[in-house]
Amino acid sequence: MKLSEKLFCLREYFFPAGCAGCGEPLLGEDAFFGLCIQCRAVFESCYGNEKRCEFCGRLLISETDSCLSCRKNGAIENGRYSERLIRLRSLFPYSGKYRSVLGSYKFEKSLGAGNFLSHFLTQALNGFELAGNTAWVPVPPRPGKIKNQGWDQIGYLAKLLEKKNLFPVCRCLKRLPSRSQKELNRMERGINLKGRILCVKRPPETAIIFDDVITTGATVNVCAEALLDAGSKNVYGVCLFYD
Repeated sequence: MKLSEKLFCLREYFFPAGCAGCGEPLLGEDAFFGLCIQCRAVFESCYGNEKRCEFCGRLLISETDSCLSCRKNGAIENGRYSERLIRLRSLFPYSGKYRSVLGSYKFEKSLGAGNFLSHFLTQALNGFELAGNTAWVPVPPRPGKIKNQGWDQIGYLAKLLEKKNLFPVCRCLKRLPSRSQKELNRMERGINLKGRILCVKRPPETAIIFDDVITTGATVNVCAEALLDAGSKNVYGVCLFYD
């Protein structure tokens, strides 16, 4: 057993949290991932489903290559997810067990669940045409979030991605004060963030924006706009969950 796994086992032994998906006690590798083998299998099975939209990555029900939302938004005609994003990969529905796991990670600081979820970020890159200077770009936290909540769940994922040594992490985006997106409807979300996310460092030529949840796509699109305005040529997006 690796040292990191031993540390998570000790934490689970003295401060048991149980599986983020079902609450069962965890030992060994399960403690490191924050989920029992059965709950991890649910995620693996969902991700292995090949019926996904080629533009946004969401699971398809009866459609063949693209979801209804992307067809309505003109993705087929334009050959890309949106005007700013070439492709988006959203992986798991924000419901049921999936929602419970994200809630445990995001609000209860289940670092083990983060260890598990981070693997899917790298796997989601299959099919992306990544060339030149490529880097991960985390969606920036709201001002005061770390002070109020004690941590940034996207920041932890960024640290895990750095350890994988696939692509560097470029923390080049900054978010200015704005209303919480949860309070707003679909139309208001894009307006709320307009001009509120800035690129404060030189961005990579090819950027991979990543976030935990996507609802309307407003946040990743505004991030992509900031990156393109600052010099990025190609922007992709990966979100673990879609609402």
